[in-house]
Amino acid sequence: MPELPQALEDLVQELSRLPGVGPKTAQRLAFHILRADRQRADALARAIGDLKARIGYCERCFNIAEGPLCAICESGRRSTEQICVVESPMDVIAIERTAEYQGLYHVLHGVLSPVDLVGPEEIHVPELVRRVTEGGVEEVIVATDADIEGETTAVYIYRALTPTGVKITRPAHGLPVGGDLEYADELTLARALSGRRAF
Repeated sequence: MPELPQALEDLVQELSRLPGVGPKTAQRLAFHILRADRQRADALARAIGDLKARIGYCERCFNIAEGPLCAICESGRRSTEQICVVESPMDVIAIERTAEYQGLYHVLHGVLSPVDLVGPEEIHVPELVRRVTEGGVEEVIVATDADIEGETTAVYIYRALTPTGVKITRPAHGLPVGGDLEYADELTLARALSGRRAF
């Protein structure tokens, strides 16, 4: 294949670093952007810049936020008695689509993985324990994925929270073993949340 101009090659390299984007898809996307008019390309670049400049993480729950707190933590209509622990902000979006859950969240941004040097501090477990020990929380729903890493993380969280006396539950039937929360449909997630079981 002929060598690409450096600017195009750089874009292909950056796009191929995105999850689920292989080299061929990255190349197709890069050529699509090249063919687009300048206004559309500038709009894409501006949207990416705005995202990095304006969006961060909630100081309380680590969900995505435009300010110090996310919209869910700022809402006065959410129950402060429940915290649902999830692996990523995409899991928050998936659960919110069900309209079944009205509590707060705690986003881990990963799972325990000694091989990758990811420990409890890297996934905000100490902050979760602190939120629970501050009082007012009656139930923690540990909604990590039903794979080995998710289950290991759930067990660790269970052990970390047991001394607090808070009720700890897991989403029940409906979520397949090895399945990712973000890919589950709304009905499956709603049933899993409503039928959750004690840990």
